[in-house]
Amino acid sequence: MSDAIKHECGIAFIRLRKPLGYFIEKYGTPAYGINKMFLLMEKQHNRGQDGAGLASIKLGLGQGLNYIDRLRSINDQPITHIFKKVGEKFNAAQKAGGDRYLSQKWVKENVPFAGELLLGHLRYATFGKSDISACHPFLRSSNWRSRNLLMAGNFNLTNAQELFGRLVELGQYPWEKGDTITVMEKIGHFLDLENERLITQYKNAFPDVSKQEIIEKIEKEIDWQGLLERACRDFDGGYAMVGMTGNGDAFVVRDPSCIRPAYYYADEEVVVVASEKPAIKTTFNVEYTDIRELGGGNALLVLSDGSVTEVPFAPPMPKKSCSFERIYFSRGTDPEIYNERKNLGRLLCPQVLEAIEYDLENTIFSYIPNTAETSFLGLVKGMEAFLIEKRTQTLKETELSEEQIRKILSFRPRVEKLVLKDTKMRTFITEDQQRDDLVAHVYDTTYEIVRKGVDTLVVIDDSIVRGTTLEKSILKMLDRLSPKRIVIVSSAPQIRFPDCYGIDMSLQEEFIVFRALLELLRETHQLYKLEEVYEKCQASMELPIEQVENHVKELYQLFDYEQISDKIAQMISKNIKAEVKIIYQTVENLHKACPNHTGDWYFTGDYPTAGGHRVANRAFMNFMEGKKERAY
Repeated sequence: MSDAIKHECGIAFIRLRKPLGYFIEKYGTPAYGINKMFLLMEKQHNRGQDGAGLASIKLGLGQGLNYIDRLRSINDQPITHIFKKVGEKFNAAQKAGGDRYLSQKWVKENVPFAGELLLGHLRYATFGKSDISACHPFLRSSNWRSRNLLMAGNFNLTNAQELFGRLVELGQYPWEKGDTITVMEKIGHFLDLENERLITQYKNAFPDVSKQEIIEKIEKEIDWQGLLERACRDFDGGYAMVGMTGNGDAFVVRDPSCIRPAYYYADEEVVVVASEKPAIKTTFNVEYTDIRELGGGNALLVLSDGSVTEVPFAPPMPKKSCSFERIYFSRGTDPEIYNERKNLGRLLCPQVLEAIEYDLENTIFSYIPNTAETSFLGLVKGMEAFLIEKRTQTLKETELSEEQIRKILSFRPRVEKLVLKDTKMRTFITEDQQRDDLVAHVYDTTYEIVRKGVDTLVVIDDSIVRGTTLEKSILKMLDRLSPKRIVIVSSAPQIRFPDCYGIDMSLQEEFIVFRALLELLRETHQLYKLEEVYEKCQASMELPIEQVENHVKELYQLFDYEQISDKIAQMISKNIKAEVKIIYQTVENLHKACPNHTGDWYFTGDYPTAGGHRVANRAFMNFMEGKKERAY
């Protein structure tokens, strides 16, 4: 993606189902779990560059011994920073312990992070602060093991303010309004109630049993399914969250619409959870078919005895897993994602052929690195398929000389690497005005390939969000090559609406598509429509959330898809000598390419949860009111 946009967060969880001594004996080190967690997080590095965190729980330690370890970092390389510190602790223990380093008891009592439960998190802030206090995992401390709660997640809730208010109504005094703290305190509240319920139950049934015996019994009998049903009942948003308690229980919950991803693998040695399948595949060298997707509205329960079950905690909703994640965020090494991205490129062929007037001889195909490369391959494959059909038709219907036949059979689409990204240069200044001066130099081009005034350049990107880099860097750079025409192709449809489920797209006016809409409204003397929609959005704030509609959609319905694309081309091509054309993927073809992942709210405004519609209206109201703030 040429535009700067922040990623989603990533989760990683490992539960060793065998005693630590088993892994020491089999693999010759007590660091087996830590080593695997490092790989699992590193293979999801694309999901977190603002910070990372790691937590561990040890089973079976006596009172007075530390059984919970946690380390977080906002270093420039947070994963490396964390695991370097953890590695130093293991190395120091190996020197100090000698032969005892291979003793399970000694290691668990003396080596931090040598636990059976490991929780990792990669953070990319979607909005708000990026200091270490915002890094997961979060810890809710207690002197009762089963009330210690560690949590990390990839999520945003649209109703975090309402949830915060309910905590206050319960008599709590939360120290922060962030949705992570709110979620942890909400689940923690019901965890406390469940513990108290079990204590009362055992006291009444066994009045002579000691408090310590009661505590040990209830730690094994927490009704996690019922607890999560109550705690998560009013969550509205996209989420994949992991929780661990001090007694060794763990859970993973996924939102009912499957908006955020969660995959798991289990065998006799381990249980593993991650945001991406390739991370599990690579780290543990398992078959893709053995990696399962956690169902929407389901919880994966990994209890202290090592048992694993998937149970429902909320009624499932129609599956609306994020298609934008497939287009851009997820690693393309997943075979399903790889094929989907190729199909996105292939399905663009008819639009591209029309834009270049079927003149393949004078057209060069290229892409904007790096994630657009796979859709570029699909586009080229589609062009080759078109040529095969044309060759077959021509050879059937026309008598040709051997030279003509040879020329026809040898013709291929012209493919060049025109755009290069300078990986050594980063736009470290984030303020828009200062950043613009730098962003123009992030990309470079290959010279003396384009025939001046003759060739058309077709350059594919995976998405166009703000259009900033296209306007200030890429188009100017390509125009210096003096082509006849520049066609910019987006393998994603027009991004029209903000996200509220975990991706950094929250301000309406940042989208180039919305700015083009405003220009069209101005040119057609329909700016009054903005006030009409604003009034409807205002009125919707008084309605019950389930009755709220996305009124901003009405503005886009005033113009054809191509009208908006053409207006964008006009807006970003000022002072460009070549003719500029913008092509966006259609929503219909997006569904063809990603049939099992139909979460398309960025493009259609059809949010999978009621809170999403309210966020869309609120984001538009913020624009109208001149507020540069989050809409949820």
